[in-house]
Amino acid sequence: MRVGALVNQLRLKKGESLQDVATAAGVSKAHVWELEKGRAENPSMALVTKLADHFGVSVAYLVGEDPDAPDADVELARMFRQAQELDEGDRAMLDQMLQGFLSRRRAGK
Repeated sequence: MRVGALVNQLRLKKGESLQDVATAAGVSKAHVWELEKGRAENPSMALVTKLADHFGVSVAYLVGEDPDAPDADVELARMFRQAQELDEGDRAMLDQMLQGFLSRRRAGK
């Protein structure tokens, strides 16, 4: 399935308007409509990433590379994309927190 068809499917599933999606992605309503109708092809990676974040799916899912991705993988992909926006200090803190969670889990707590 092409990106536009998936955007349409996800938009309708969420009960959103074209304008809702356009606002979230930072593009015009007309651009979202053209994308959904297949008139705008090959959207930029930045737009695909914004759409994936908005709909809570992975970029791979949105471009049709991973249609069977479990929800947990989609959530991890979203968290990873968000973590890329952190500065080095915040990333180090996040890593320490993750290591603490994993240590507790391995210890059976």
